[in-house]
Amino acid sequence: MDLYFSPLACSMATRIALNEIGETANFIEVDPKTKRVLLDDSDYRVVNPLGLVPVVRTDEGVVLTENAAILQYVAETFPESGIGAKSGLERTRLQQWLCFIGTELHKSLFTPLLDRKAPPEVKAYTLEKNLSRLEHLNKHLEGREFLLDHFSVADAYLTTVLNWSQATPQIDFSKYPAVTAYLDRMRKRPSVAKALGEEVKLFQAEIARHKAA
Repeated sequence: MDLYFSPLACSMATRIALNEIGETANFIEVDPKTKRVLLDDSDYRVVNPLGLVPVVRTDEGVVLTENAAILQYVAETFPESGIGAKSGLERTRLQQWLCFIGTELHKSLFTPLLDRKAPPEVKAYTLEKNLSRLEHLNKHLEGREFLLDHFSVADAYLTTVLNWSQATPQIDFSKYPAVTAYLDRMRKRPSVAKALGEEVKLFQAEIARHKAA
């Protein structure tokens, strides 16, 4: 399995999931600014015309895009790992949270706030419109360790997205104590700590590379 990723991007969720179950992949780094594959300086848009990570190429050569789909593929490829969900309502709940994270947090809340080109009024509107999503998440996490009744790929995705809070000072996370406690717990989880340790170094190298360009 090949995993095309960029450091600290949403692709880190798949790295966390693989760490959690003791599996690995061929990690292929993509520069998010130039859209070049660092391994051979090829054009990443040949792999994914949108230039977005993650992408997984399966051992059979099938190319998969979209974070939620890739995470479910990993969970279903290793069903004994327990990071997915049983068929029926539990699986629907897993899909529910993956959709919520992808649409309500990743794209609606964090993406505009992280966009350096977004005007201040856009960011202000984003906060006004979308902080209710964090309120909803905070209420759900009160008294809970995970999104479901066990660690799942949804937690890998949520942890990755919430970790971006380091770059979004506009959000006062003290208002969401259950969310903050959750993120603190997840950062201490071995699979997460390992992923962060690996990708922070690569992110620092990415910044240095862009400054030198």
